[in-house]
Amino acid sequence: MNDSVDPAGWLAKQIEQQDPDLLRSMVKTMAEALMSAEADSRCGAGYGERSSERTNSRNGYRTRDWDTRAGTVELAIPLRQGSYFPDWLLERRRRAEQALISVVATSYLLGVSTRRVDKLVEQLGITGISKSQVSQMAKTLDTQVEAFRTRTLDAGPYTFLWLDALTQKVREGGRIINVHVLVATAVNANGQREILGLEISSREDGAGWLSFLRGLVARGLSGVHLVISDAHAGLVDAIGACLPGASWQRCRTHYLRNLLTCVPKSAQPWVATLVRTIFDQDGPEAVLAQHQWVIDALATKYPAAADHLETSREDLLAFAAFPKEIWKQIWFNNPQERLNKEIRRRTDVVGIFPDRPAIIRLIGAVLSEQTDEWSEARRYMGVEVLAKARLKLIHGDTPTTHRLPDTLTA
Repeated sequence: MNDSVDPAGWLAKQIEQQDPDLLRSMVKTMAEALMSAEADSRCGAGYGERSSERTNSRNGYRTRDWDTRAGTVELAIPLRQGSYFPDWLLERRRRAEQALISVVATSYLLGVSTRRVDKLVEQLGITGISKSQVSQMAKTLDTQVEAFRTRTLDAGPYTFLWLDALTQKVREGGRIINVHVLVATAVNANGQREILGLEISSREDGAGWLSFLRGLVARGLSGVHLVISDAHAGLVDAIGACLPGASWQRCRTHYLRNLLTCVPKSAQPWVATLVRTIFDQDGPEAVLAQHQWVIDALATKYPAAADHLETSREDLLAFAAFPKEIWKQIWFNNPQERLNKEIRRRTDVVGIFPDRPAIIRLIGAVLSEQTDEWSEARRYMGVEVLAKARLKLIHGDTPTTHRLPDTLTA
């Protein structure tokens, strides 16, 4: 490879050839030139150069795909005797993996279950991390996560909003306690999914949710028409206080878990199938009719379940006020449930966190990374469909926020 690059001549040649991937070619050429220069520096002499100061030699290249904003670039990484990896250019691990390493290493340094942490470190392929490495990694990650958590929410209006909380174990005051990680996910004006915020609360009560939602509103959350969440005490009141005019939809996954406690275990699959048919209808009238049909079907054998479903009618059917094109996305492509699985996959490795900042560091890195991936993916909802939903609600169909009956708080 020629290490000497004439930028002006190279750029002129690319323009003459009308290269459609000019930016990607520029990125590739510059990156490979820098890697070649670094490899020569480590070898003590230039490529193919005879020198008494040479300490190593080049022996070819290996290819590796590099994902950039300009597209995927196939880099030719120079090889030498031993090994060479451009850490300054290619991260060996993504942010979430870096956060996981930092949390595990911090746990080790704080004396949390030494034998267990040793096994976790070995699973990650780490033979040893110094305190200075851990501190530097944590400092970088904390800065990135804090910037993500406090950024301005300027991609609104956020028509649809999901709220959920995950329980995590943490050591505080010499004992292990449960804390609640509050997460907000929304659909922005461009139809993309976006994670809006992350906060830790000692209790999943009205005060915690109220503070969390007020923070989101202060950062720019606006234009919310539908909030989907479970029915924890205080959450719906917090939604009504911070997002006036928004409709509240009870999450069907959480609702089914509550409903199925009213029937024998042997009948649970049948009851769950019946309830799901409510959400498979083609229009508002069909949804209401199917809801009533399911109640009638349950009334004879399982009256408690029928009463539960009857009482939850408004909370469960708020989605029917929106265009039916949106229903499929809300119920069958729920971003919050998939996100929760990804969070738990990472946090299960740690088990018990050494402190609250460690929770923020790991989960914040996962959420920041997921938001980046969503921003580059195809739209979650079409812009035309979002506009249709907002237009319909503006013309008098906006439902009011539902208050939870005392008997249904979970």
